[in-house]
Amino acid sequence: MKQLYCLIVLLAVIPLHGQKDSILSRINFEMDYRFRAEQDWDSRKSDGTFRADRSRLRYRLRTGATYSHNWYSFGFRLRTGDLRKQQDPQLTLGTGLKEFGTLPIGFEKAYFQFEHKNLKSWMGKNTYPFRKNNELFWSDNVFTEGIMMSYRMGIPSKRIESINITGGHFIIASNNEAFSGDAYFQGIQAAIASKGKRIELFPSIYFFRNIPDIPDGAHTFLLDYSILHLGARLKLINNHKLFLALDYYENFSNYNDNSNIVPALSDQKTGYTLGVQYGDLKEARRFMGKLTYAYLERFSNLDYMAQNDWARWDYSGFDSPDGRLSNLWGIEAVLAYAISEKVNLVSKYYLVEQLVPYGAEKETGQRIRFDINLKI
Repeated sequence: MKQLYCLIVLLAVIPLHGQKDSILSRINFEMDYRFRAEQDWDSRKSDGTFRADRSRLRYRLRTGATYSHNWYSFGFRLRTGDLRKQQDPQLTLGTGLKEFGTLPIGFEKAYFQFEHKNLKSWMGKNTYPFRKNNELFWSDNVFTEGIMMSYRMGIPSKRIESINITGGHFIIASNNEAFSGDAYFQGIQAAIASKGKRIELFPSIYFFRNIPDIPDGAHTFLLDYSILHLGARLKLINNHKLFLALDYYENFSNYNDNSNIVPALSDQKTGYTLGVQYGDLKEARRFMGKLTYAYLERFSNLDYMAQNDWARWDYSGFDSPDGRLSNLWGIEAVLAYAISEKVNLVSKYYLVEQLVPYGAEKETGQRIRFDINLKI
């Protein structure tokens, strides 16, 4: 790690001899910081007892750099966070850091990318490449590893602005065998935008293969998912920032003959979300409000790759810190304000309830949080 920092500094300060521009002019540095206050209550377990109410102060730091030149670029980004917990880069003050000990830090991005005209591709570990409205299917904190390619088609039409085709193969866990034996994820999406982006549609199909039922090595069997996603984002009032977001998920895999899945869950494969948003935080002194409703059956997503914000449900009973946010209905209410383009305040409220109980009672939860976000 120390050698990497030294290399970055050298690249930043030593110009290339004989060239008009320096390496520094081709490197874009980034850094952001979040501080969070959070309260949880009314979190019922499957046995009917309640988890203790919980208050936490949390933070996240990320930093990285991207080198760009002509048709190619490569970059990386580091973040704080439990290295076993891909969904959550936040650290909690006073928890597990050994009396003011050092912090866990890892790479969330490390990739090579090239672009030529309308074609774009990257290899390595990078941002989830498919269009989405929220984190209920895939968390913003989970960064895919694999190969991605996309092509943007300009359409000579009065109604359609563009169609962007994106596909990729991503390895969740390598089993040191043939590629077909890996736990992997494949996806293809067509993102269609009307003129002025009044209507955006992004139908997709995702294939998950050889997926452990429980993360971090505690699994008892492997599972396949074949999920159709129909997503849309609509501008409700032209020239105003009022949007409606819709998602529908349908898993076409058949689990009826899988003896590892209880009958009450074998047909739980459908999900949908509905959200309305007004405003954004792109400029100073702007407000943003958002309300999202979610209904996600057990196998409508891969729960430990989706967000873990809405509730305290996780796989801690199997020695895994990962969240299990499916088999639920709930709401998220967001109110935010941009102090400047670089600083904003965000408050969120969550209410969730389980769809199919795993025990005597349905799990529940309520949460409220307040964030301050800063970036350079």
